[in-house]
Amino acid sequence: MVLSKKVLRVGYSSALVAMMASLAACGGGSQTATPDAGTTETAAGSELSGTVLVDGSSTVFPISEAMAEEFGTANPGVAVTVGVSGTGGGFKKFCAGETDITGASRPISQEEIDLCAQAGIEYIELPIALDGLTVVVNPENDFAECLTTDELLTIWEPEAQDNITNWNQVRADFPDAPLGLYGAGTDSGTYDFFMEAIGADGESRGDYTASEDDNVIVQGVSSDTNGLGFFGLAYFIENQDKLKAVAIDSGNGTCVEPSAETVADGTYVPLSRPEFIYVKLDKADDPAVAAFVNFYISPDNAGLVDEVGYVSVPSEINTKVISRFENKTTGTVFEGGSPIGVKLDEVL
Repeated sequence: MVLSKKVLRVGYSSALVAMMASLAACGGGSQTATPDAGTTETAAGSELSGTVLVDGSSTVFPISEAMAEEFGTANPGVAVTVGVSGTGGGFKKFCAGETDITGASRPISQEEIDLCAQAGIEYIELPIALDGLTVVVNPENDFAECLTTDELLTIWEPEAQDNITNWNQVRADFPDAPLGLYGAGTDSGTYDFFMEAIGADGESRGDYTASEDDNVIVQGVSSDTNGLGFFGLAYFIENQDKLKAVAIDSGNGTCVEPSAETVADGTYVPLSRPEFIYVKLDKADDPAVAAFVNFYISPDNAGLVDEVGYVSVPSEINTKVISRFENKTTGTVFEGGSPIGVKLDEVL
């Protein structure tokens, strides 16, 4: 999945408010950064040269691509290539030593921790943005304005396969219409996070259109009057002319719509989450890689995160992220477990 250049400049006002958001994508392709106008200055000199190989989550991809384009303007001698293999696919490449940096829409899993350890790969975990998984329906859908997490579980749990096939089985006053489902594939961090957040124990029904390419989900729901899908907030922002976001009731009777503001202030639960990059320790001293990572996490460039439809981390968290990279602090603060309910400012 490769987003158009347009998505990199989506005007999206952000709220850098104190975060307690509950803390997790997706499919194929790569792009090498090309210079763009209006770059933010970086401390790296223009004579810097080298290569930086980035892969991983399609959710993180728009952020990495935007960073690579701006960094490339100030450092034309550095080739930053950004690929998209999904969170799980990205970790496989990363732990095999094929990339310098991998993007992830969930923390590294215990299986991936073990895989990297077996290969002698140490890494620095850096939260770089906040996101809100967005449940979307077709614009012609005038009844599913808000869904509870229990209703999402009813739709997506493994037991729903071949059983929950119509909208009126989700809620009695919904129409007797076929339920068309579209979602992230099982190699996606978005899939992992969504299923865990709604209580499906990390697994789902198998009779839905699955893709590591979020644009396939967009196309599926936008062309299916009875469709429902989920993906990161930026993809909804880019496609809000052909999709409608569903507000989420976490169980307290309040319907909250996904937005930069509700993600940042922690009210969009339980579908808010952090986004990460993981940097290979033995590449942290490589001048090109180090310069790119420092550019990526610099508060001066936080606006790029907001521009592509995500939420930049609050300054107090970003300070800890910068310190984590400067001190080359390795490992994960999540210990292979779930990010749901974890507060970044407490664990970093």
